[in-house]
Amino acid sequence: AWVSGNAWVSGNAWVSGNAWVSGNAWVSGNAWVSGNAWVSSNAQVYGNARVSSNARVSGDAQVYGNARVSGDAQVYGNAQVYGNARVYGDARVYRIDHLLAIGPCGSRNGFTTFFRGKDREIIVKCGCFLGTIDAFLTKVSDTHGDNKHAQVYRAAAELAKVQIDLSGDGNHQP
Repeated sequence: AWVSGNAWVSGNAWVSGNAWVSGNAWVSGNAWVSGNAWVSSNAQVYGNARVSSNARVSGDAQVYGNARVSGDAQVYGNAQVYGNARVYGDARVYRIDHLLAIGPCGSRNGFTTFFRGKDREIIVKCGCFLGTIDAFLTKVSDTHGDNKHAQVYRAAAELAKVQIDLSGDGNHQP
């Protein structure tokens, strides 16, 4: 683990593995940064948040609460990932309207997170499911038919389609 520049780690926070915290970034509370994750610039990771795998959190972004950022996800700009949000895979979240977490709801009484992917599509993380919004809706139909859970998941997906901005290039920081 590396901590450099004016970055700081405090409280019960952990930075482990090949993780890197640099610039003016800070990691505090019970937050964990692990794997090959990077937290840089003015980014903040705190509370019980976890940033892992190859995830990148930079700019003025904040990850806090019980949020999880993992895989090759990139959270930057003024984005905030918080509560029980789960941002995974090839996410590119750099504005507040690139993410929507809804819950507790559905068959698990858990949280479902919709977020912008690098190819400007909506990705869904719900329980062990991680995939496109279309694949999610197919899975919902196969699993729940038209019961109450299916209706809630479909309504959440429609809300995500309205909320999440897919314009612009999400492959690199603006």
